[in-house]
Amino acid sequence: MPVSSAALDLESQTPCPEPSPTSSVHHAIASEVRNGLTSTPKTLTPWLFYDIDGSYLFEQITELPEYYLTRTERGLFATHADQIIARAAESSGSDPAPMLTLIELGAGTATKTGILLAAAVRHQSSVVYQPVDVSESALAAATENIRSNIPGVTVRCQVADYTSEPLPLNRLPHTRTLALYIGSSIGNFSPDDARDVLRNLRAQLLPGDKLLLGTDLAPGISKSVSMLEAAYDDRSGVTAAFNRNVLARINRDLGANFRPECFAHRAIWNAAESRIEMHLVASHAQTVTIPANCAGPQLTVRFREGESIHTENSYKFTCARVEALLESAGFAMAETWQDAAELFAVNLATAI
Repeated sequence: MPVSSAALDLESQTPCPEPSPTSSVHHAIASEVRNGLTSTPKTLTPWLFYDIDGSYLFEQITELPEYYLTRTERGLFATHADQIIARAAESSGSDPAPMLTLIELGAGTATKTGILLAAAVRHQSSVVYQPVDVSESALAAATENIRSNIPGVTVRCQVADYTSEPLPLNRLPHTRTLALYIGSSIGNFSPDDARDVLRNLRAQLLPGDKLLLGTDLAPGISKSVSMLEAAYDDRSGVTAAFNRNVLARINRDLGANFRPECFAHRAIWNAAESRIEMHLVASHAQTVTIPANCAGPQLTVRFREGESIHTENSYKFTCARVEALLESAGFAMAETWQDAAELFAVNLATAI
């Protein structure tokens, strides 16, 4: 279900309130939960992770020693940001180099994005940045962080579900759009859905616009399956708390009576699908009730001992698979940057 677009006050210094029972966001949550928990097997969509508490927990995850993804991508940006921006802004033939406008899908708190924004300001003195996310609190934090630390950036936030509705892209005259989809967020989608997300983006870009896509790489010589699994099941239990928080959110937003402590966090490598799966596994047989809401009547959900809720997939890529995905969505690979251990790749592509 789409989450309706809404402008976010750029002067906000505090997280925005949680959705009211009459809001479209609340309806989207209720519909997703009802659909997921009545399916076989039971599922919950990953965007439900990112309420205020979930966004905070995810920021903690990104700093964990086991979670190599964020620091590796950040390192690539720190090393190559100026090159990435210059390459994205290259002129065609005798035309002058265009000004870049940056739009980011699933921006979150935009901590890594600041490296690219600072490079854009060095390149062209100022830049308009349009972060898009379903979490108002994350966008408020992103806005405050950027406004405080990177002079020359104009922030125009949009609360939206970029996966299923047209992007709120505000194209400025005589500029080129650089769309950012970083953090390997594309890996949360099935191959078909990933292609559709990128096609939705491509439909709103012009030929010559750019996409910067972050992709976590599949296990290889320098990357073991155990290293990958540890990134999603850390010793300190932060990822487990992040996973269980989705149940706490459903309790709070929908009045359900989940007991999160009765579900165990599991992270599993599915080699056949080249993905990490996250599950919440019922420790014993139990029944959960969700009161009637805007999406339908009261819902009673029964769990068998050992039955799981599949909460997230995180697909891992080869370089060939990334290039094929981009081509299927209307992009041509321009350049790729990888770390020395080949853990992660940042890919610049051109809309064709």
